[in-house]
Amino acid sequence: MNITQIASSLRQKMKQAKIDRQLRTYYEVLKKVRKQQVGQLSDEQLREASQQLIRRAKAGASPDSLLVEAFAIAGEAAWRVLGMRPYDVQMIAGMALHHGKLIEMQTGEGKTLAAVMPAYLNAMQGRGIHVLTFNDYLAKRDAEWMGPVYEFLGLTAGAVQEDMSTKERRRVYEADITYVTAKEAGFDYLKDSLCEKVEDLVHRPFQMVIVDEADSILIDEARIPLVIAGERIGSKVDMVATTELVKSLIREEDYDTDENKRNVYLTETGIDKAETLLKCGPLYNDSNATLLTRLNCALHAEALLKRDVDYIIRDGKVELIDEFTGRVADNRHWPDGIQAAVEEKEGLSRQASGRILGTITLQHFLSNYSHLCGMTATASSSAAELRDTYNLEVITIPPNRPCRRLDEAHVVFTHKAAKQRALIEEICQVHLTGRPILIGTASVEESDELAAELLRVGVPCHVLNAKNDEMEADIVARAGSLNAVTVSTNMAGRGVDIALGAGDQAEAAKVAELGGLYVIGTNLHECVRIDNQLRGRAARQGDPGSSRFWVSLEDDLMVRYGIKKAIPAYLQPTQQEAPLISDKYQKTLAHIQRVIDGQNVDIRETLTKYADVVEQQRRILYGKRRDILVDRRSYGVLQERDPQLYKRLVEQMGEERLASVERQIVLFQIDQCWADYLEHVAYIREGIHLESISNRNPISSFHTQIIDAYEHILKTIEDKIVSTFRRIDVKKGNFDLEQMGIKRPSSTWTYMINDQLFKRRFSMF
Repeated sequence: MNITQIASSLRQKMKQAKIDRQLRTYYEVLKKVRKQQVGQLSDEQLREASQQLIRRAKAGASPDSLLVEAFAIAGEAAWRVLGMRPYDVQMIAGMALHHGKLIEMQTGEGKTLAAVMPAYLNAMQGRGIHVLTFNDYLAKRDAEWMGPVYEFLGLTAGAVQEDMSTKERRRVYEADITYVTAKEAGFDYLKDSLCEKVEDLVHRPFQMVIVDEADSILIDEARIPLVIAGERIGSKVDMVATTELVKSLIREEDYDTDENKRNVYLTETGIDKAETLLKCGPLYNDSNATLLTRLNCALHAEALLKRDVDYIIRDGKVELIDEFTGRVADNRHWPDGIQAAVEEKEGLSRQASGRILGTITLQHFLSNYSHLCGMTATASSSAAELRDTYNLEVITIPPNRPCRRLDEAHVVFTHKAAKQRALIEEICQVHLTGRPILIGTASVEESDELAAELLRVGVPCHVLNAKNDEMEADIVARAGSLNAVTVSTNMAGRGVDIALGAGDQAEAAKVAELGGLYVIGTNLHECVRIDNQLRGRAARQGDPGSSRFWVSLEDDLMVRYGIKKAIPAYLQPTQQEAPLISDKYQKTLAHIQRVIDGQNVDIRETLTKYADVVEQQRRILYGKRRDILVDRRSYGVLQERDPQLYKRLVEQMGEERLASVERQIVLFQIDQCWADYLEHVAYIREGIHLESISNRNPISSFHTQIIDAYEHILKTIEDKIVSTFRRIDVKKGNFDLEQMGIKRPSSTWTYMINDQLFKRRFSMF
């Protein structure tokens, strides 16, 4: 055994020793759980035992004191309702969740059932808990799957879906256990902050949250703020001239992108051409600020946003594709200019433009919960970031059965065409054996093109992407069948259970003999954790299976992050059909993923630094707003600032009517002033990088400027409230709020600001 092997073995032993220490306490508690004689109870007696626990919890008993009984009762209920008795490792995982840990369980080890015990234990007090899932499909699936167990135990469960009405959402949030995506819960929180009536609020006070697929939600999505926008009345962004101009520009001559293709910019030649064609004079004059913004948006839409990759066109509308789930994001827009530019690019009727009304990062949203825990299959590599950011300790839960998946080394080609030909040949050969194959692609476009090519060579397949997401459950159910070939975007990359033989025991045995599910990845992702999630669709619960990624040096990720610069000159390959052999290429690919992951860590840290102070300010202001909304306080501005006007209005309208009107005006002005403030923050953020030129810290300067700006908000709100009242015709005693400018947007929408999409005005935080 060489030194490297000895060091690796030592690290593994130390890691295992740490896991054993962490789990030892839970195993002791597990013994007590298993000694509970709940199996001897009738169904009625078991239900009554649960009701007794619930009564004790509501009377003030601590969850810790009820844990042993609760876990025993919940485990027995799962067996009677679902025919699933929690394994020891699932019980231990549930205990760790209850104690605020982030558990790492291998895919297929039953995280969904493991979450039932702590969810039941902590929902007994009647305050409600949330289980945050990766997508709507999983929220609905898990709620329907585990709902009967909760019902047996005397609790309620439900799932929030994107297309639900406010009334439906409120009903689901009132359940004891609510399954919902992190984004939907966050967007609902932003919508609550704009409510004019108490009955329109959907959220209850936040208590415990269990985050499923925690690494994706807490890390990957954490760098993308959630935004709610409102329509600007009577406004549409005119993108015709700039879109026509951009289509005439030549890539690399008139415009270029940065090395990571995150941003696009005009070259000197492009600037000259734009000034000539638009007849606008110097493009960067202050008088051309609006025109320049539109031009940048049009350029961004043309160069960086691709149909069937970033969005699809359905029913004459642009529908955004969520980059993490691969699904269409309902009622999501890009910010004004970007949305209008894409609509103009595609020749579609354009929607009214909007302004940002509220924004929050997922990290700040999750800080509302008093008890945070999570679960995923891939957390160890990000344990330090999870600990530093969320104070979450990662605990690795041993598998119930040893994993039998064979993860083969990447097959690396010099160019895409060679990869595609070899990939098709591999699929054809494996398909002849009857072994099921799941192929993970990077986009809707790629999945459609690969499916078409497979059909051309006589391999029938099912396609799962944003265009046919309504068929997801049926396609996934058949993906493990004999002869099944499934081509999917990353919709199938997380949380999807693919049963060998589609649940048929005899067929499952045949599939197992063939080697189980074969997972193929056609592209590497920015983070190896996401690759591992795709691999994890195979070999669940001790089943056989294998995975392999097929990569070319021309893949978008490789080109974007400079694969040619990373490969030594003596290893620079010439174009060839056969795969590249040297281990150096494998190591280089791994290095690129580590570099990208490091960049994203920096992005998240910077995002947090910019967002922290703004979030503190939002909480202060909206705490006051919430108090006014629920009548916990009166603003009393008019009475203080203009007592004579206040007295006349009381005489005309009555004190109760005046208080109601004042509440509407105050809420409106708070919202308007906050939206104005966010525009100002965006303006400051846009140019703050210039501070570094004069050796000043951009973040410190940003904080100083926004703190100064925020100090004026409360006075501005008061001034606008008084000004509004002074426009009232007191002689009539009746007035129209809309005529006084108190008119809210007729529609709102949500979106996520992506660091890859918006460098300047749109990268606010």
